[in-house]
Amino acid sequence: MTVSLAPAGMVGVGNMGGRMTGRMVEAGHEVLAVDADPARVPASGARPAASLADLARCDVIMMSLPDSSVIESVVRGPGGLLEHARAGQVIVDLSTADPKSTRALHDALAGRGVRYLDAGISGGAAAADKGTLTLMVGGDAEPLDQVRPLLAAFSANVHHMGASGSGHVTKVLNNFLNGVTLAATAEVMVAGKKAGLDLAQLLDVINSSSGVNYASLNRFPRIIKGDYLEGGLTGKLMAKDVRLYLSLADDLGVTTLVGPGTLTAFGVANALGYGDVISNRVVDALGDLAGGVRVADDSRDVQSG
Repeated sequence: MTVSLAPAGMVGVGNMGGRMTGRMVEAGHEVLAVDADPARVPASGARPAASLADLARCDVIMMSLPDSSVIESVVRGPGGLLEHARAGQVIVDLSTADPKSTRALHDALAGRGVRYLDAGISGGAAAADKGTLTLMVGGDAEPLDQVRPLLAAFSANVHHMGASGSGHVTKVLNNFLNGVTLAATAEVMVAGKKAGLDLAQLLDVINSSSGVNYASLNRFPRIIKGDYLEGGLTGKLMAKDVRLYLSLADDLGVTTLVGPGTLTAFGVANALGYGDVISNRVVDALGDLAGGVRVADDSRDVQSG
């Protein structure tokens, strides 16, 4: 067991932040945490911090937050991390965020002597629980080396992608592909159901053929049995990530023909009432549009009406 010499800070101990915090605590690190819902902090194993200002004593502060608007508020807002920052601190943003905002925060914090790392994560709740997340990190190599013992508590692969923002760029690209394959495979499952195919056999064919993808391998074998893997990325957050990709593609001058359709799939699913449940439920939204098809006969209705 590793025992840290100073507490680490964590801002956000929700679905993913709480799991990563728990892994650090299990590895012997002391963690101080704040969250919009204070009741989440004890459940993560961390000690509650009185405020963001209380985290100023931490040499390393991590954030796991919903989007850049929340991150900007935590860093730049009154009483935020920028106001109380001190030279030598390292802030690690484990969120999925707008790379433009990330780079601006990096520059603002650098003016206070704080090193800012953007560290996108991939692997979902199951990998967080096992400590096998993949991290894609942007920023300087020196602070990354400094925080590797903490990252090792919840990650198996850490990739240094380059300068500030490159970690979040990589995360946005990865999440877009995740959304594309999820929406496309959901559509195929609905079509297969309506065509009268055995979906388990259809997946066996796909997974040994050229259509194989993460969703067909890891999601739909369980979804067709009624297990939607609840607790992962919600439909609203998936739509947010696709919008980040569309913005990035526009900034880069890259034409995206697949992006708008993918956003439509999750946007419609969210409008039908699936926004606050796992994004895998996009298959039920597509089933609704196809006349009430369910790829899992025992799936529960989560529509809001």
